[in-house]
Amino acid sequence: MAKLKREYTCSLLLTMDLVGGKWKLLILWHIMHGDNRFSLLQKGIPDITEKMLTTQLKEMELTGLIYRTVICEKPLNVHYAISEQYPQLNMLVDSLCDFSKLYGEKNNIIVND
Repeated sequence: MAKLKREYTCSLLLTMDLVGGKWKLLILWHIMHGDNRFSLLQKGIPDITEKMLTTQLKEMELTGLIYRTVICEKPLNVHYAISEQYPQLNMLVDSLCDFSKLYGEKNNIIVND
């Protein structure tokens, strides 16, 4: 994870440190759409390794973007959710998806989702 700085010259640089990279936006999208357990995230994102998924979830939990709830039952269940402190995150991810679909349409790129 990029270590968060105390000051940024541009808000987009902070955004990149928070959700940049290959997997974080995809993980957030899946959590927003109900894949809130580790096993569901693995199934929904088959190309990500278990180690990478674990690392990305921990990073987003440390930055406060998501929170993790452990449910003490057998078997042990862990659920992930978008932090209630940042409801704009849902709008951000949805807006990026909408933009990508529009871009794809205008540039003859097929977006299957």
